[in-house]
Amino acid sequence: MDEPLAAHLERLERERQDADRRYNDALTAVDRALPAGVPAPSPTPPADAEQLAALNDTWRIIAADPPIDRSLKGRLRGFVWRLVGPILGNQQRFNSLLVDHLNRTSASLDTARAAGDARASALHAQLDALVHFQSRLLQYLQTITWYVDTKDRATAARADVVNAGLSALTDDWLKRWESTHTADAHRAATTDRLRASIDDVRATAAQAQDAALALKRDVERLLAGPAPDVSGSTPPPAPDLDAFKYVGFENAFRGPTDEIARRLASYLPTFEGQSDVLDIGCGRGEFLDLLRARGISARGLDSNHAMAEASRARGLDVVEADALTYLRGLDDGALGGLFAAQVVEHLPPAYLTALLETAAHKLRPGAPIVLETINPACWVAFFESYIRDLTHVRPLHPETLQYFLRASGFRDVTIAYRSPVDPAGRLRDVASQAPDTPPLLADLIDTFNENVATLNGRMFTYMDYAAIGRR
Repeated sequence: MDEPLAAHLERLERERQDADRRYNDALTAVDRALPAGVPAPSPTPPADAEQLAALNDTWRIIAADPPIDRSLKGRLRGFVWRLVGPILGNQQRFNSLLVDHLNRTSASLDTARAAGDARASALHAQLDALVHFQSRLLQYLQTITWYVDTKDRATAARADVVNAGLSALTDDWLKRWESTHTADAHRAATTDRLRASIDDVRATAAQAQDAALALKRDVERLLAGPAPDVSGSTPPPAPDLDAFKYVGFENAFRGPTDEIARRLASYLPTFEGQSDVLDIGCGRGEFLDLLRARGISARGLDSNHAMAEASRARGLDVVEADALTYLRGLDDGALGGLFAAQVVEHLPPAYLTALLETAAHKLRPGAPIVLETINPACWVAFFESYIRDLTHVRPLHPETLQYFLRASGFRDVTIAYRSPVDPAGRLRDVASQAPDTPPLLADLIDTFNENVATLNGRMFTYMDYAAIGRR
């Protein structure tokens, strides 16, 4: 049933009066909250420089060296002076530095005090402007009552309804915002927890994928039966079910394939114009990819079944076999180059020497051989790279590998050092000496710096090296 007109108007009047009361109460509260003027800040007292003049006058505690006196007392004084003179000299230099520091600090404090006073004055001016603005804002709010009272009651009632609706919408929006903010915080915390474990999950998934692919290839090969041996060499051994683990080890510690390819690219000029290059221990096939891009025919050799299968899956010519057995099955002069990166440290000494002797027969005259390995003379390389790999048999000193290449019939054998240690990881020497450094201290600094240079030259040099020769 529609509301009677008289009751409707009475209700509107009550609502208007209630609205006026609430407005006046709110305006009174704003008026009471109007801040008073803020007194200007007191200037900052200057820095205490009372004793600076005295310090500047008294920091010298010794005069020049005593004159040379050949008498007994003079020599005794000279002996005492040689004992205490350096100590007093050091104390005087310390006094000089301290007084200089105090002088500069006093000037700096005066500058900072002036800047602080200027900022305080500017802040005070801003506060005064804010108080003035709030006062004018209150005056403006006080005029709204007169303006509203000139309007129609019905318009005022509709405005109240609109305001109530806006308030409801605002409250609802605030509640939704708070709910969304809480949900976002919860999601952020959950994301952080998930991100903390995502690297481990990714590594585990990669290892599982490598294992699955290796097992799949083994099953397919077993189902297909043994392939005919057309190479005339000894058939490869049965698949090692743990071979995929070394693929994961390479991915984790050897580095990304694009980074390894970038490092190996410097060997390409050595094999320019060659053909029938053999990459022993080709691994993931980075160097085979580089040779193929240069149009150099090459074949990879790896005894790790998973490595060989992964390389063949990318279209590379890779044989799974023992290196020495494979080389002995080739005709003399069949190879135009031999490359092995990070392989020789995996070989026992007798096997390595037999491999080098055999390679000398299988390479054509003038064909290059490149053997890259870890540099055990570098402390960082030995403790961060060599001992990490369980399959390493023996480290090879550069001169040792160079000797055995020459003894096997290779000529022009040189050593090329690669992958220098990051300068940030090297020992640092003492900074250059001041002109007034005492002779004893200068000698100690020079000796220390020479020792640092010696240690850097022995322990923090190059991570890898390559022995490069010609047949």
